[in-house]
Amino acid sequence: MGSAASTRKNSGGAVAGTHVVSSATSRQEAPTVPGNLTLIDTAKVNSLQAAMQSKPTFKGSRTRVICTLGPASRSVEMIKKLLVAGMKIARFNFSHGTHEYHLETLTNLRAACEEVGYECGVLLDTKGPEVRTGFLKGHEAIMLEKGQDLTLTTDYEYEGDSTKIACSYPHLCRDVKIGTQVLCADGSITLEVKSVGDGEIVTEVLNSAKLGERKNMNLPGVQIDLPVITEKDKVDLVDFGLKHNVDFVAASFVQSAADVNLIRETLGGSDCSIKIISKIENQSGLNNFSEILEACDGIMIARGDLGMEIPMQKVFVAQKLMTHHCNMVGKPVITATQMLESMVVNPRPTRAEATDVANAVLDGTDCVMLSGETANGAHPEAAVTAMTDICAEAESCLNHYTVFKTIYENVEGVSIHESIASSAVRTSAKIGAAIIVVLAASGGTSQLIAKYRPEAAIVVGVVPLDKREALEFKGRGDPSKLVRQSFASRGLYPMVCDPADSTDDLIVQSMVWAKSKGLCVAGDKVVAVHRAQKTQVLVMKILSCPE
Repeated sequence: MGSAASTRKNSGGAVAGTHVVSSATSRQEAPTVPGNLTLIDTAKVNSLQAAMQSKPTFKGSRTRVICTLGPASRSVEMIKKLLVAGMKIARFNFSHGTHEYHLETLTNLRAACEEVGYECGVLLDTKGPEVRTGFLKGHEAIMLEKGQDLTLTTDYEYEGDSTKIACSYPHLCRDVKIGTQVLCADGSITLEVKSVGDGEIVTEVLNSAKLGERKNMNLPGVQIDLPVITEKDKVDLVDFGLKHNVDFVAASFVQSAADVNLIRETLGGSDCSIKIISKIENQSGLNNFSEILEACDGIMIARGDLGMEIPMQKVFVAQKLMTHHCNMVGKPVITATQMLESMVVNPRPTRAEATDVANAVLDGTDCVMLSGETANGAHPEAAVTAMTDICAEAESCLNHYTVFKTIYENVEGVSIHESIASSAVRTSAKIGAAIIVVLAASGGTSQLIAKYRPEAAIVVGVVPLDKREALEFKGRGDPSKLVRQSFASRGLYPMVCDPADSTDDLIVQSMVWAKSKGLCVAGDKVVAVHRAQKTQVLVMKILSCPE
């Protein structure tokens, strides 16, 4: 288990921390490959024939699958199938349904988890601020013809017709200008502003279509002046989220760090254990992305509304840049919306959808999300299976060492803890370790290790609550909640350790558990990371998996 210490400097010249490098046989450096293949491991997939014959290393995927639970998937029996197929986080969409409805679904989820012996994170997705069209006379849809004028009024009591409809946004006349486009009903109808008056605007209809009442509206390029948390959201967060111990809140239409801070205060401030995921859905969210990312615990790339707020041909570059920035700071990123949309009806995804999912994995997403596919689709279990298989295939082709070097060489001024975390990943690659074991009480170290995307699985041994003080671990959070929240980061395999009197015993427990899950076999090399007792110093060890 011999090792030697060395130091590195970041690009600014300051010593960033200490590396521990094994003297064991080193893995060869990843070969230089063409730019469009830099993320593909050419040692594994060096030809089209080899690519067709390659198989994922692990059963399941390291990229986590989030499923929206709804009418098609909220029964105990179906939830059990989704868990077995690969669901790690369940999304509850609070744009629809009552608290009673969602509580019944949550009760079913927890019963299903108990029956199959799996943990599953719970994500509450807020409705958020929204702009909608108003009611219509007779509650009948109206026909809008290309080229006609349509007046929009901010008098939301007005019952509209084919010449004039209401809009719920009170600042409409202040915030739009001539030439501004207004999208209605998920972008199926486009209007263009011709004139702006007092309390109403006149628009031209750019395409013929039917419009029902209370349809969503988007104002691309306009910063919507509405609070990020509505009164409904406050009730949902406090009376459901806090009361029923959800793990994540996905906050809709976040436009600034102040929005994130307001949500955190609503949830109880710094004492809140719920992770806040900011949904980026408009231009303001993109403009303020850096401050939002710093303030929140993770990002959801909500491509549906985002694709109506910015030109659709720019969604891909926004997705890639947001994913990259999340990867650089080690915070989870979720790619969402229409990933396997055709599976709402069809039993197989389109080839474009499969490629979309795989490319999101190669780009560095931590989670991929299913919406209508599982909420009300005809094939919820098949959708999860397809998503898991696609993710696993993409991961099997990934050049993890190139990803590691990219992050390592572009991160400056890291803490000593992060330096040890990156050293553990580098060491695992050099010695061919099967797993990295990290003992956790708060999850910070395991997330730092996950940031560097090791090829080895990261086994998170959560220290039991009643042993943390004796073993001098600082975190005091619920162990089961830490397990569920770990699912937001790619590659983490969390488990709650049984009470033990030493860190060595906890590490052995973690290795035995990993072996039982097929992550390693007896004799495999293991890198272990934990805090030294009586200090806050991180220690890294190289071990062998026991018999």
